[in-house]
Amino acid sequence: TFELNGIPPAPRGVPQIDVEFDIDANGILNVSAKDKSTGKSNKITITNDKGRLSKADIERMVNEAEKYKEEDDKQRQRIAARNQLESYVFTVKQAAEDTGDKLQSEDKETISRVCSETVSWLDNNALAEVDEYEFKLKGVQKVCSPIMAKLHQNGSTGNPGPASSSQGPTVEEMD
Repeated sequence: TFELNGIPPAPRGVPQIDVEFDIDANGILNVSAKDKSTGKSNKITITNDKGRLSKADIERMVNEAEKYKEEDDKQRQRIAARNQLESYVFTVKQAAEDTGDKLQSEDKETISRVCSETVSWLDNNALAEVDEYEFKLKGVQKVCSPIMAKLHQNGSTGNPGPASSSQGPTVEEMD
């Protein structure tokens, strides 16, 4: 068995784990996984002790891996773009739900609607390209960012800043 333990609990889409598969010319498979945030890693080596693969099979697999490397990179980028959009939507939706009465109900409804539409779009566009995910993310951010900015402004207006504080001398009082 192969396990990567010690990954701290985190919201959906936050943990970043690099998994690498490497097969050499001798049929030895090395699998490694590393959690980017904690640095924890684990690896396993699977050897070809029982003649599972012939030299020709191994060579064919290595050639196929090289052949599909560019396609794999594109798929990795597509998944990263999808995860970024999905993570943003869930984070914004959760933040809006957790605000209590700090946001107006219309703003909460707008965020809820946009997030629901985006999740539905994600479900129906599993094979979208990177630029489609990025375009969708920009559209969601265009709607949600101003609302979230209001939330942060409302949260900070209750705290007097140093300029309105009566502690210490003001510029006029100094020599």
